[in-house]
Formats: sequence, C-alpha cells, structure tokens
Amino acid sequence: MAMLAWTGQAHGSDLKADVQAWRSAHERQIINHLTELTAIPSVAARPDGLAKMATRLEAELKARGFAARLLPGPAGSPPAVFGSLDTAGAKRTVVFYAHYDGQPVDPATWRTDPFDPVMKAGPGAQAATIDWQGRAPPYDPEWRLFGRAASDDKSSIVAFLAAFDALRAKGQKPAINIKVFWEGEEELNSPGLRSTLETNRDLLKADLWLIGDGPLHQSRSPTLYFGARGNVDVEATVYGPSRPLHSGHYGNWAPNPAMLAVELISELRDPDGRILIPDFSADVRAASPAERAAIDHLPSVEEELREEYSLGRTEGTEGLAASTMRPALNIVGLRAGDGARAIPSQAMVSMDFRLVPDQTPERVKDQVEAYLTSKGWKVIHGDPDAATRRANGKLVKLDWRGGYPALRTPMDAPFAKAVIATVGDAAGRRPAVLPTMGGSVPIYLFSDVLKAPIVVLPIANHDNNQHAPNENARIQNLWDGIVTYAYLMTRLDW
Repeated sequence: MAMLAWTGQAHGSDLKADVQAWRSAHERQIINHLTELTAIPSVAARPDGLAKMATRLEAELKARGFAARLLPGPAGSPPAVFGSLDTAGAKRTVVFYAHYDGQPVDPATWRTDPFDPVMKAGPGAQAATIDWQGRAPPYDPEWRLFGRAASDDKSSIVAFLAAFDALRAKGQKPAINIKVFWEGEEELNSPGLRSTLETNRDLLKADLWLIGDGPLHQSRSPTLYFGARGNVDVEATVYGPSRPLHSGHYGNWAPNPAMLAVELISELRDPDGRILIPDFSADVRAASPAERAAIDHLPSVEEELREEYSLGRTEGTEGLAASTMRPALNIVGLRAGDGARAIPSQAMVSMDFRLVPDQTPERVKDQVEAYLTSKGWKVIHGDPDAATRRANGKLVKLDWRGGYPALRTPMDAPFAKAVIATVGDAAGRRPAVLPTMGGSVPIYLFSDVLKAPIVVLPIANHDNNQHAPNENARIQNLWDGIVTYAYLMTRLDW
C-alpha cells in the first residue's frame, strides 16, 4: 500500500551532513550528557532523584530558549517537565514526549552500579569496560553505556536536546512549533498523568504527539509504532494447608498449592499462548488492511532472534509482530515454598494481561473472574479465614493492580504519512512501521484527554535489557536518534 512505502527520495542531505558534522565534533559532550543524566537515580524509590532530574531538565530547556516550567502532579506524583518554543509561520505544533524515570533496581543483580554508568565494548554485561573519557573521539558506535534508564528513556531526551543544539549551531530553523512533555512516573503506569493532562489541557494542545519510548525493531531499522498495548496485572494466591507440611508424611494427601497454581495457569492459557477464556477476544478490533500490510513489509528477524535467545521453539504461528495484535497472558512470577521438602502453605502467580483495542481492564477482570468461577474456583479478594479455606478446595485470591486500555492510531492519515516519510528521509531507508508496540505505555490518555494523534518514535537498541538488570544504550542508536529528531523538527509537514 502506498502509505506504507518510503519513496527513497531523501531530502535535505545538507541537513543530515550538517547534523552529523556537529555530532562528530561534540561526541564527548553528548555522551557525557547522557552519563550525567543516567547517574541521577530518578526512580520511584528515590523521590530526591526524581526531583533532581526534573529540575535539571527544566534548566536544560530554559538554557536553550524554551519557555519551560514544572507541571505539578497530584499529591505524591513527581512533576512533569514542560517546554515550548514557537516558530514564526509554523502551521503545526508537535509535542515531543519521553519519561525521565526508570524502572526499580536491585543493585545485587547488576554487574555494575546502575547509577554509576560505565561504557562497555559490547552488549553483554561481561564485555570489557572502556575508559571512554580517556580516549579521543570518534567513539566506536557499537559501544554500550550501561546504567538504569540509559536507554529507557534518557537516550531519547539527550538525542532531542543534541538535535536542537545541532540545528541552532548550524542556523537551521524549526518548521514546527515545539512542545516538550517529560513525565516522571511512567514506570508506575503514570497514575497522575490524567490529572496533569486535564489540568493543563490548553497548554498541551497540539497537532501530534511523538512518544520517544520503546525499542527499535530487531532488524535495527528506524522504527515507528502507531500504537501500544494496554495492560492489567493480577497477583493470584492459591492455598494449601494452613502451615507447611512434610512432603513425605502428607504428600499425595494434602493438596499442594504449587500444583494448584500450575492447574490455574493451564486453565487460563495453552502452550501456544492462546487465552482459553471463552469470548476473551470478542472485543478485539480486527487489524485494518494498512496494518496487515505494515506487518507484511517488516524485515524478517525471527531466525536471528531464536539464535540470539537460544529458543528451541516459539509460541503461535503468526510471527512476532502479528502476535502483538492479539491479547497476551504472561506469567511473570511463580513463588511457592523455600526449597525445603515440604508442601507449602500457599503459592503465588504473578500475571500480566497485555490488552489490544477495544478491550478494557474492567471487562478483562470480569471475564477472568467469571471464567475461574465456572471452572470451580472460589474467587476472593482478601486473605481467607480458616473456615473459608476448609470450605473450598480451589481457592484463589486475586489482587488486581492498575491497568489501562490499548491505543492504535490510523496509519493512513496525512500526519502518519508525513512522519513515515520524514523518518525515512532521515535514515535514508525504509523505516519499520508497526501497528502497535508489544509493550504497554498509557498513551491512550493523550487521545482520551487531549484528542491528539500519537506516534511512537523509539531510538533505543532492541537488546537494551529494558526493565532488566544491566540496561544499556548503544552509541549508534544515540547518533541515529539525533539525526531523526533534527529532521522531525525541521522537515515534518502535512
């Protein structure tokens, strides 16, 4: 389909050369900038780190001529960082979004301190450490900077600021009115975001939001996502005896909650990941012709990924990208007993449901609970007393946590075609265009509250250990991101 095709007619080659020349002359400063931001512990457990990061980013925008300020959130929420810069004659306003918070960390699981960034020669945490500050540029583009939030999302923030600096240094004028919105609690599912958007509805009016989050396609192609899945998490606790029992004396007689947990899982999903709840997909919006065509145009990566991840099999038959178009049930944690030869008292299963349009968290909760009840489970929401445990052989406590719906933006709209063309021109090749990101980001709020279209613009490497120990940012991805942002600021038009 025409809307998916990048014409291959790159424009503004002088712009690309100018930006790359500026970047080449400032590699040390750019990486040092990313290092400094990564060293700030802007995670939920460190309110002081979040406050420091917000203040630093506000100052960065003001130093570049933006009208910048902090937008307070509800009590307990860190502020959002807002900036605006108008361009005379511009007919479009675009908001550049990223989040400045990172996932929680357990330092014991990292090879190095997550807030003392180090450069390594390759993607593995065991790769050789590089004294990059003791070396002269140019730096090896395959090096990785290791640290929490280095790629998710501080690389996007640094790439945006560096692109703006390059344009200003080369006398290049933006073609759009620019707004910036950087939030500080995305990794907590953005509980205060709706309030902040509603309070600042007029301030945040725009023709388009570009979301600088998520990883590139595994082919390393420049990437655009036109949506993201929603999610809802649940912690399921199943019960056995009131206290642990000797597995020899009581095994085969006292029900084992670990086995009950396995039964629960097998009743909810099959080995190919298909959710077994009847009519669970009844609300799911079918893929449009444009979305199916986008998936068909993607580079093939699955054999390489099977090798990289040492996979003996994969789930389903439709392929990786197409699998993100349907809902998913992931088992993200299993806990029972302590390794002693005893029947445990209880077992816990942590699950996340990844939702697609037009599912809602509320509807999913109702479907799950009704289905488990039909399978003989007694569903409760608080800790059971002894009488409740005695009265029910299949007892499960469900603790639902958060949740928000998915969003998909039309891929054949004029703004969509313009973004695809601009990103393709910046890279000099066809971007990977995906209907939805497999991960979940609460971008539905921008559409719900502000009625604005959204496109997700990732720059991070796909193998960045996002949300995991030893998160890292590949240097070439940062360089490419700078060029992409420069093109979007100066060439985006529809």
